[in-house]
Amino acid sequence: MDCPLGKTRKSFVFGSGNPEARVLFVGEAPGADEDEQGLPFVGRAGQLLTKIIESTKTFKRSEVFIANVLKCRPPENRAPAPEEVERCIPYLRRQIAILKPRLIMALGASAAQSLLSTKEAVGKLRNRWHELDRIPVLVTYHPAALFRFEGYKKEVWNDMKVFTAKHKDLQDP
Repeated sequence: MDCPLGKTRKSFVFGSGNPEARVLFVGEAPGADEDEQGLPFVGRAGQLLTKIIESTKTFKRSEVFIANVLKCRPPENRAPAPEEVERCIPYLRRQIAILKPRLIMALGASAAQSLLSTKEAVGKLRNRWHELDRIPVLVTYHPAALFRFEGYKKEVWNDMKVFTAKHKDLQDP
């Protein structure tokens, strides 16, 4: 049976960015703007993500690849249901296999829990490296959460500093 989200979406939001990117940012699911345009992180949270990425002076948005766990927008912008994640995660895993990123940043609980097969909260997953198929994964808060919780901004900035330092460590000599 096909995923029910395929019947309610406008766009299948595969991902966007540099297919040769060394880093991959993974979010939860497309929102209304993303569903309309067919691109990930183009709305308000996406604009903030771009600022976060580019504020490091290490990456430009055009140099990274951005995708979501779900490729279709859940109705009412709700969190992904477990069966939706189960149907979509193979697409993301295939993207990862094709892209071969050297680092992944999971943005928010749904992305982190789906990638790492855990139920742990973002707060418990942060501040340490994880692995997915031998690729280092760092977890941080979703950009949309920064609009609701101002205190997360400093934590996300610290996560980006750790992420960029690891990226520099992995650079070819």
